[in-house]
Amino acid sequence: MRRILVVDDEQSMRELLAIMLRKEGFEVLAAESRAVAAAVLAQRPVDLVITDVRLPDGDGIEILRHVKAASPDTVVIVMTAYGTTESAVAALKLGAHDYILKPFDVDELRIVVRNALERQDLREENLRLKRETGRAHGLEQLVGVSPAMAGLFELVRSIAPTTSTVLVTGESGTGKELVARAIHALSPRREGPFVSVNCGALPDTLLESELFGHMKGAFTDAHQNKKGLFEAAQRGTLFLDEVGETSPPMQVKLLRALQERKIRRVGGTDELEVDVRVISATNVPLETLVRERRFREDLFYRLQVIPIRTPPLRERREDIPLLAEHFRKRFSQEMGKKVLKVSEAAMQILARHSWPGNVRELENVVERAVALESSEAILPERLPDALQGEGVHTGAEEELGFGFSLDEHLRAIESRYLRQALRKSGGERAEAARLLGVSVRSLRYLIQKHAVAVDPNQGEVT
Repeated sequence: MRRILVVDDEQSMRELLAIMLRKEGFEVLAAESRAVAAAVLAQRPVDLVITDVRLPDGDGIEILRHVKAASPDTVVIVMTAYGTTESAVAALKLGAHDYILKPFDVDELRIVVRNALERQDLREENLRLKRETGRAHGLEQLVGVSPAMAGLFELVRSIAPTTSTVLVTGESGTGKELVARAIHALSPRREGPFVSVNCGALPDTLLESELFGHMKGAFTDAHQNKKGLFEAAQRGTLFLDEVGETSPPMQVKLLRALQERKIRRVGGTDELEVDVRVISATNVPLETLVRERRFREDLFYRLQVIPIRTPPLRERREDIPLLAEHFRKRFSQEMGKKVLKVSEAAMQILARHSWPGNVRELENVVERAVALESSEAILPERLPDALQGEGVHTGAEEELGFGFSLDEHLRAIESRYLRQALRKSGGERAEAARLLGVSVRSLRYLIQKHAVAVDPNQGEVT
């Protein structure tokens, strides 16, 4: 229910507006003076203020200034029987939505109020869309054909239409937030906001304010009222990443919010009802934290109504080529580069790596390779040295199982030993040529062929 504050020194006017606005479905607060209005605003957030210009203890324009300083998103409508062009311009310059002269038509005011709140909704929706610009939602961002991913897709589709809380578990870099976004995108709440917060990145005091909001003056830097993420996610989804990092006091507040579907801003006294689906994620098993008495058991069961596990990349190795091509295509487009494929030799190296950093590590490796690559295919030498070392093998039988290419395999070996010789010689070409058993002229050809950059002063090879 939207909340409106009416400020007027005439009781009959306050009562008239209260009756009209309540019939429209609004909650109405009333104040007869500037001082009372300031006290109301300090305790209870409102969506819209209707204030008279002339009040017993001051000017209604001061109410406008106060509201805009404390909560810039709050809509203010100014009304007066003593309207002048100057006062109208002053009110609009200070951020008033509209200016109405007494006596006014009730239907006219009703339209002005509705338009003001619709404009506020549109502004909030635009902000939400800006936050999500460039972010695709749904299963299209979860790439994979492995049995593990097929099972994950089926589970996401089945639980998305429900309202149950979900706990996503898995190692870092396995795409837990992508799973949460997919659930939201396939749910009835898809038109609402998806709001995420990393619980482990903020200290308790900041996390409480971030989640529940605060009132002006609640603490030193609280210069204005602020909505929390529970309010921002109204009729949508709130994603609590690394929820296992929360402290016991914060766990109590989260449990209360989940059980009662109500929150209280820091420094406030009023309880606000919230309609939010909560999805949590952790890379540390909460069962372990419960046994160690570091996580509340009742909150654990409240969060894990439906558990989902995201598989690590080593359990879905058949997805590595598909993921590599997905990232290659994405980063090529973003960087405006014509990198058309991952070479067979490079793909063999990627397929063998253990990927302790999971999909995020693979994404970073491919992004680096696309950025460095000057040809139309990602070559082995564009991969990190640690991966290139893993990619050189003497067993031809294993190589052939991945679609062996003799030219690319020999090119990778040649590039690797060329770089090793240049590093060992500190960039000195004559010494590098001696180590490789080739002439300096042949060495220059190899350096050009493999696009190796040598800094003779620093001895660096890239």
